[in-house]
Amino acid sequence: MLFRVLAIVIALSVSACSSWVYRIDIPQGNYLEQKDIDKLQIAMTKEQVKFILGSPVVEDTFNKNIWHYVYRFKSGRSEELDIKKQFTITFEDNKVVNAEGDFELPESYYVPMVN
Repeated sequence: MLFRVLAIVIALSVSACSSWVYRIDIPQGNYLEQKDIDKLQIAMTKEQVKFILGSPVVEDTFNKNIWHYVYRFKSGRSEELDIKKQFTITFEDNKVVNAEGDFELPESYYVPMVN
């Protein structure tokens, strides 16, 4: 009987200490902000997009004209603080033809680039 009580007390004590363990935050991928997306315009070249947003995390293996910008933040403190964002850009003849994802496209996006 004493052994069971001691085992329960030890188990509860160890589980109470789990909140003391330090867990790091883990950011992965391309961190994008709305101000970066606001600089995009339809008909931009791949080089121009790469200059603004950086290299994409994922280039579609079967279609080199689709770029995926993916960002994931896993908080070490709480799952409620986790963030997932994605943004996809489609090119045709080396020019942006479509952009979509977790950001709003500005009105200026629809004004074609003049080269």
